[in-house]
Amino acid sequence: MSETAAENSRYPWHFFRAGGFDQVRLTCGEDIGSLDLLDQKLWVALACPTRGLEFDTKTLDLVDTDKDGRIRAPEIIAAGKWTVAMLKNPDELLQSPAALPLASINDATVEGQALRASAKQILVNLGKPDAATISVDDTTDTVKIFAQTRFNGDGIIPADAADDAATQAVIADIISCMGGEPDRSGKLGINIAKLDLFFAGAEAYVGWRAKSNRDASLLPLGANTKAAADAVRAVEPKIEDYFARCRLTSFDPRAAAAVNKAVEEYVVVAAKELSLAGTELAAFPLARVEASRPLPLDESVNPGWRVAMQTFNSQVVKPLLGDKTSLTETEWATIVAKFAPFDAWLAAKTGGTVEKLGDARAQEILAGPYKKTITELLEKDQALESEANTIASVDRLVRYYRDLFKLLNNFVSFRDFYRRKDKAIFQAGTLYLDQRSCDLCVRVEDAGRHGLMAHLSRSYLAYCDLTRKATGEKMTIAAAFTDGDSENLMVGRNGIFYDRQGHDWDATITKIIDNPISIRQAFWLPYKRVIRWVEEIIAKRAAAADAASEARLQTAAANTSAALEAGKLPPVVPPPPAKKMDIGVVAALGVAVGAITGALGIFMQWLTGTPFYYLPLYFLLLILLISLPSMVIAWLKLRQRNLGPILDANGWAVNARAKMNIPFGRSLTGIPRIPAGSKRDLVDPFAENHTVRNRLIALAIVLVVLLAAGAGAWYFGCIEYYMPGLMQKSGYVERKEQAATQRAHEAAVKAAADKAAAEKPPTLSAPD
Repeated sequence: MSETAAENSRYPWHFFRAGGFDQVRLTCGEDIGSLDLLDQKLWVALACPTRGLEFDTKTLDLVDTDKDGRIRAPEIIAAGKWTVAMLKNPDELLQSPAALPLASINDATVEGQALRASAKQILVNLGKPDAATISVDDTTDTVKIFAQTRFNGDGIIPADAADDAATQAVIADIISCMGGEPDRSGKLGINIAKLDLFFAGAEAYVGWRAKSNRDASLLPLGANTKAAADAVRAVEPKIEDYFARCRLTSFDPRAAAAVNKAVEEYVVVAAKELSLAGTELAAFPLARVEASRPLPLDESVNPGWRVAMQTFNSQVVKPLLGDKTSLTETEWATIVAKFAPFDAWLAAKTGGTVEKLGDARAQEILAGPYKKTITELLEKDQALESEANTIASVDRLVRYYRDLFKLLNNFVSFRDFYRRKDKAIFQAGTLYLDQRSCDLCVRVEDAGRHGLMAHLSRSYLAYCDLTRKATGEKMTIAAAFTDGDSENLMVGRNGIFYDRQGHDWDATITKIIDNPISIRQAFWLPYKRVIRWVEEIIAKRAAAADAASEARLQTAAANTSAALEAGKLPPVVPPPPAKKMDIGVVAALGVAVGAITGALGIFMQWLTGTPFYYLPLYFLLLILLISLPSMVIAWLKLRQRNLGPILDANGWAVNARAKMNIPFGRSLTGIPRIPAGSKRDLVDPFAENHTVRNRLIALAIVLVVLLAAGAGAWYFGCIEYYMPGLMQKSGYVERKEQAATQRAHEAAVKAAADKAAAEKPPTLSAPD
């Protein structure tokens, strides 16, 4: 036996039995701190997700130390040990108090002393220096806790952390260029990474701008160079296209018709509604193409490009070449060459993140002592990291103090679920539908994927889409129906869902996993199936007859319309000939009738020889033969209902076969019951009038009673005795004569014995 197993066997654990298996009962704080001694085979769950549960997500995130979105047994053990070590009396955890008394913090250790001091400092910062307890509400509001402090140990400083206005302005500039990071006080600030990126970008930007100051060719039009370059780039592809078409025409004049758009294409455009902007012609050449023709800059340019060409002419051509009405290919090449250095310099731009500040401001910041000053401020803030982390530990302890015991009762054991006093953390709320309330409702992300595993639970599950129109929220749940029947449960039915906060949601069934709900439902299931089968046959035949009738009507209407259009009387359509009975069908029906008659004869013969008082017993036996298989199957499945697959499909690792037997299942689904002491008026003013039906039923009952009485009188020979020759019972006369002969024989034997006794001489006794 291993050391851990030996210690486990010695620790005095308490267990309770629920759901068909043993579960640990945590009775004191020492149990919580000793969970590492509990064999994990005895844990109900080994892992659970941190989302989709009715539990404080911040507490779950604190327990999830590796931040993988799942809580596992080692993390639970670590949380329990740390919490017990930080408290003087760990038994207080079993009460799950909302507030932690400062006096309960174990100040016998260095960590405990730091926690207690930090808790007092938090209360002082919140304006509650005399408070004796601290709650989650106090530790959650970090904005208030750090509102009056310049440095809070998170490695982020806002602009007001600096003393002088110049440094504050630089920090504000860095935030505007690089974006800010919220610190613990809620203010936007910068960290060391953003500081380094900003100054590296500023140096690169200033160096890039310096090249343009040294090389005048980079800015051929000075400050207007960028706008002019943009104007060139806007029309460059179209001008290149124009001169390329002119070259093709010079090479072969026959290409002139092809490079200019055909008349037919103008016809297509002209057929549309044209605009002054000429956007419909934008795909046409920039101007009429001819061999060696310069590009016109006047009104003869393509209307779709007129505005862009006017901008190009005013910002580029005139400043470089003067007033011109056309542009040759050589002049165009000169313009392109003028802007080539600028384009290359612009493409090599670095430090664009600080460009919005401008070259002058960037140089001013680089020339000042701001990087050193801000670095020192960040170092001061970082020096307080341990103190700030201690404040975070206070929040952790307060949350564990309030929530840990409840978490354990939904992880190590399922006490909350089986005790039925408090809802378990995986129960999302209550669904009201079909006059029932379902308490076992779990959140579901993907109903299709969830159902692949959840069907193994042997439970009747209804997946419902939930919506709150007031807020636009949506959610999906899987609700387990564990009592009643499923006759009125179907996709599309609507209900109301109440979440754990009391909010109501519209619920609609979207998917069903069918399993038995109750034995009562299983008893009636065979008969309902037969009725449903008959209804389906009748419905199909009615639909087929209706379709045939509709087809005949449509054919007659079409024939009538055709005849009237032709000026003729509509044809008289004779009724379809009656179908003749096939000889084979007649023979088959005869065989069937004969078989049924023979079976009825055998049944009546058996019934004639059966004692009358056995008939009810046989009737009950027949009902059991029909319903018993369905009831047995339902009983077996109901005994196999298991919570595990429902939770496993949501990411849990349930370690036990958490059964939901029939009595426990009834407690999970409420059915309507009229409150005790209520008064009921059984007269329904809108009830259907069943007078004829009731009279027929009464007449049937009277006939059955009379037939039963007559059968009894016949069976016991009363009819034959009082009315000889009427409805004789076979063997009755013979039995009557045999009985009379037997009685006469017995009387004769007795008389002979009496006579012999009387004639026998007396016996003389011998003298003494």
